[in-house]
Amino acid sequence: MTIRQLFPAAGERPLTNLYLHHNLRDLARQQERPFVYANFVMSLDGRIAISHPSKPGFVIPKNVANERDWRLFQELAAQADVILTTGRYLRDWADGRAQEILAVDDPEYADLRAWRANHGLPPQPDLAILSATLDFPIPPILTANGRRVLVFTPANPDPIRAAEIEAEAGGLSQTGRLFEAGEGSISAGKMVHILAELGYQTVYSAAGPKVLHTLLAGQALNRLYLTQVGRLLGGQPFASILEGELLATAVDAQLSTVYHDADALDGLGQLLLAYDIVATK
Repeated sequence: MTIRQLFPAAGERPLTNLYLHHNLRDLARQQERPFVYANFVMSLDGRIAISHPSKPGFVIPKNVANERDWRLFQELAAQADVILTTGRYLRDWADGRAQEILAVDDPEYADLRAWRANHGLPPQPDLAILSATLDFPIPPILTANGRRVLVFTPANPDPIRAAEIEAEAGGLSQTGRLFEAGEGSISAGKMVHILAELGYQTVYSAAGPKVLHTLLAGQALNRLYLTQVGRLLGGQPFASILEGELLATAVDAQLSTVYHDADALDGLGQLLLAYDIVATK
């Protein structure tokens, strides 16, 4: 499986290990704080999610999601020390509608499990849950084998629920912990500072557009990956990559790489783009 690199230099590249070769862990070692990155797959008209056909909420469009993009998603997750997600993910897990974000137990991604082992990493990254309500369960399987589940919430959460969450996340074993990070809403800056103190170097956001807004508003994001599929969907309502109030300062993003994956979706093709976020002076 090959793709064509268009920028910064033209050439053929194998799809497998394409994003592993971005060496995000090396980039993290070149800066003082964790390297934070996010990823989305979207339609040509900017949809990352559309209304669920039979129940409230949104779902990733089946005619946009594809196995070649999913391979690259897995390569990004494999490089993470910790993955950012939300309470919704854990609620979906409890309902049987979610799976592990990094599928290292899938034989198809055994190479990524081996890659993590060769780099001295555990099979799964830790999880960081962003939640203002703490309205979610923590399935015991997620804290198996010493895996940490960290919960970030605004200051002054309900003390009873906060204690319950800490107990579910690991309690005195220190495999899980709840952190207050921000007044009224979660501060990405405070969250990343805490993650740095805990020793994390690479932080992958597998969450949605509201978490991306939190990261951008807090000047915490380093890189944004986008897969743009050549399909137009239309429809209302829908989710785009970024949702929330107007950012106080526009965030500049500089193109890092562009690839054309001509064989995706039975030859329809898709663009693979990466943007580096320009630090505010």
